Amino acid sequence: MLDINNLKNKKVLVMGLGLHGGGVSVVKWLVKQGAQVTATDLKIKKDLLPSLAKLKAFKVKYVLGRHNLEDFRKADLIVQNPGVPANSQYLIAAKKAGVPIENEATLFFRRCPAPILAVTGTKGKSSLVSLLFHVLKSKFKDTVMAGNIRDVLMLDVLPKIKKNTKVILELSSFQLEGLAGLKRSPHIAFFTNIMRDHLNRYGTMPVYINAKLNMIKFQNSNDFAVLNADNAYTRRFAKETKAKVFWFSLNKKVSPGAYREKNWLIFTDGHKKEKVLPLDKLDVLADYQREQFLAGLIAGKLFGLSNGIIFEGLKSYKGLHDRLEFIKEINGIKYYNDTAATMPEAAISALKALGNSKRKNIVLLAGGANKNLVFQGFCRHIVRYCKAVILFKGQASLIIAKQLGKKIKHEVVKSMEEAVGRAVKLSQKGDIVLLSPGAASFGLFKHEFDRGEQFKKCVKQQK
Repeated sequence: MLDINNLKNKKVLVMGLGLHGGGVSVVKWLVKQGAQVTATDLKIKKDLLPSLAKLKAFKVKYVLGRHNLEDFRKADLIVQNPGVPANSQYLIAAKKAGVPIENEATLFFRRCPAPILAVTGTKGKSSLVSLLFHVLKSKFKDTVMAGNIRDVLMLDVLPKIKKNTKVILELSSFQLEGLAGLKRSPHIAFFTNIMRDHLNRYGTMPVYINAKLNMIKFQNSNDFAVLNADNAYTRRFAKETKAKVFWFSLNKKVSPGAYREKNWLIFTDGHKKEKVLPLDKLDVLADYQREQFLAGLIAGKLFGLSNGIIFEGLKSYKGLHDRLEFIKEINGIKYYNDTAATMPEAAISALKALGNSKRKNIVLLAGGANKNLVFQGFCRHIVRYCKAVILFKGQASLIIAKQLGKKIKHEVVKSMEEAVGRAVKLSQKGDIVLLSPGAASFGLFKHEFDRGEQFKKCVKQQK
């Protein structure tokens, strides 16, 4: 049996190099472990040039534009990119040949010497990880965070971790699939929410939810699960874990946990109730951000932080890029980048946070590729808050355009430059130009962050 802790001279196949950085990080880490690494990707060389450039100094064999079945059967270990589905014919062939399969998250869990605090959910994972890091770092200077946040990748931070380091991790459903084989869940698990998403991969909500439940399924009575009491799915998750459960809610009193009461964020350990901080002292736009502050309050309490330190941490938090990110004001028009809103519910939150239903002050940049999601609610909110919609070419945009009909002005564009140019012409002083797509980015863009970067570049070119 392969010893994961000793990979020297082992033939390791990395399936999916990708462009987000995770594949590059895995390859670098494996080479440093002394492994003989082959990276294989269905993308051709020219599409992977940014990733390949970062690996120029590393000895790696590449199989690009295709996968070779024999590479999978003859490997000592396969590291699966989270974007690759478990039912891949190549992974199935590897399993039949007895080849172990890991992913970035399982490698991290195996090697991490400290207890792990992890965050999952459909939306808000990266923002909450960033917030928790900001709050905890004020007391614990060696705190590290990692996950799907750009430039903060799991295996990159692994060498910094000691047994007393506070570790904050973001875990997607794709990454959590691997934890089932390990029968491992994090010591402290946060669920932001569960919504319809990734059904192009999972097919049905029960299958998607089952992947997410690996987050708490293997916890014990010494662990903690922090759940959103306002979400219909996560409300039911308490029975899925042996951990002690804390709740957070904007709409009702919960115990133990944190909730909003009038203008205050309240914490209770189940016995004692504390008014911790007033909401009007916090710079937040959307309810999902207020939910994250409640979760941040619970984290601070679990780690023994004083109310004063928690308050200062939450108050000084500036938010994460690509999430309701204010870019610039030009000629009285404000521009916001919310490219991470890759599903309708996330984009609805942005419209509610920034919109004025009386004067319809938003020119919205939306749409793109479809993930088998439902857009009716998104369209209702578009009609309520927007004066015009510019849609990126894609299947989701066709659905949105059909549902909007003649209720609101909308048009389809083929580039970000064209989208921003049209938005400028359609907006006037007092308006907001908002990139909040509610759909996936593939097709016109490399990924959602590329979409956001192109938006910011085009905005900053305006005069």
